[in-house]
Amino acid sequence: MTNILKVRKPSDFSSFIGQTDTHDLVSVINFSELSPVPHSLNRYEVYGLFLQGNDESFDLIYGTGKYDYSAGTLICVAPGQIGGKEDNGALVNLTGWALLFHPDILQGTGLEKEIKNFSFFDYRINEALHMSEEERDIIIGLFRQIETELRFPPDAIQNRIIAGFINLVLRYAKRFYERQFVSRTVTNNDILTRFEKLLQEYFAGERQLISGVPTVKYCAEQLNMSATYLSDVVRKSTGETANHHIKQYMIQLAKNRLVSGMNSSEVAYSLGFDYPQHFSRTFKKITGETPSAYCERRTKDK
Repeated sequence: MTNILKVRKPSDFSSFIGQTDTHDLVSVINFSELSPVPHSLNRYEVYGLFLQGNDESFDLIYGTGKYDYSAGTLICVAPGQIGGKEDNGALVNLTGWALLFHPDILQGTGLEKEIKNFSFFDYRINEALHMSEEERDIIIGLFRQIETELRFPPDAIQNRIIAGFINLVLRYAKRFYERQFVSRTVTNNDILTRFEKLLQEYFAGERQLISGVPTVKYCAEQLNMSATYLSDVVRKSTGETANHHIKQYMIQLAKNRLVSGMNSSEVAYSLGFDYPQHFSRTFKKITGETPSAYCERRTKDK
């Protein structure tokens, strides 16, 4: 049976590896001060940012697959996720850092709701943040600031100060992720190519007649990633959402079928729409004209 450590609060993890926390909701871990430490496969009910040391590299589980990371990268996890490496009795020397915080530390701050916009917490793809030395130094510096604050006696504004530092960590991480999407063009293009091929195969195999219009969630699962990650890749590469990309692909198929003589209702059902009206609204939203107007214009242009 898989041995999973339930991390309901930061101290559940830190105490497992030998650290005593001073705060109920936040933990900063400098692994070099605790190593060697045991492996652990964790079910998180907290947020976590794990900054790998420059000399660390071993297989980590993330969800149902393996995490693609290398030494010096940042791994982000969120409540409801599973990650790590199951405890096998062995100890490992680590030199990286970790920040774990319970959602309650964000109560009453703008970050409480805004944290949902930091989409790197929702990635189910095996993708870590690859950082430069300068970027790593910024993150470590902020971790140290939180670590210092945690040593002070608690007072009325301590949690606000800590939440402010967490806010800075997340905004820098977001900046670095944005840079990664731009710089990793080859990887992004490969995902777009696979996305396009998936749509081609879906309609060529007439799966839409059974399963309906393909969703972003379905496509992402077939590509072994989260819908959020696929949407981010498509948006950064094309300026459009993944859902819009799917609709554009379908409308191009619709145009071909309309030109071949099929009427609007026939095209709608052939593409997996439940109702012709839904197809007509989608067609107009993408092209700016109704299917009938498109056909009339095409006829006049001949």
